[in-house]
Amino acid sequence: QVQLVESGGGLVQAGGSLRLSCAASGRTFSLYGMGWVRQAPGKERELVAAINWSGDTTSYADSVKGRFTISRVNAENTVYLQMNSLKPEDTAVYYCAKARTSWGGSALNSYDYWGQGTQVTVSS
Repeated sequence: QVQLVESGGGLVQAGGSLRLSCAASGRTFSLYGMGWVRQAPGKERELVAAINWSGDTTSYADSVKGRFTISRVNAENTVYLQMNSLKPEDTAVYYCAKARTSWGGSALNSYDYWGQGTQVTVSS
């Protein structure tokens, strides 16, 4: 069983920054890819960033490319999402997710464990 706990969400003005953290339980964190997924009210879940087991491969949704950065520290069982130049359309609940393998990519069904989510609200 894996537990994922997100933190770092909040209210920020457009153009601002936030850094989300996800702390994972278990000894096998470093074996698996991780991702950040968001869901806005009335919209489908969107995988915004993914990272492989070692951290040397990442991918981003076009909507966040150049503004968001995913990273991980395996020694600390933690994955981060640095969000810069935030826009009101980035408002959503952000979830951390663990991939089934060493790389999850952009397919939501590649992820099997999810955190409880953290709210990010960007005001205009």
